[in-house]
Amino acid sequence: MDIRLGDTVRMRKAHPCGSLDWVVTRTGADIKIRCLGCGRVVMLERPSFEKRLKKVIKRETEDADEGRESEADREKEGGAG
Repeated sequence: MDIRLGDTVRMRKAHPCGSLDWVVTRTGADIKIRCLGCGRVVMLERPSFEKRLKKVIKRETEDADEGRESEADREKEGGAG
């Protein structure tokens, strides 16, 4: 599953504060999310996160990823020439 830093996600069960929406603050083997209702931070193992995830509400812009790729391409071209 493609989860990116900054994505807003909706989980299957509500947090005790009543909010269903979270923002992803760290990705990797574990996923760190912050509640948009109360600010509580939770870290879940990726399989557990994927099981509890209902849907991705807002995808972080892809323009930032394209910018990083073009910088990497420029570095490769500069190093070869």
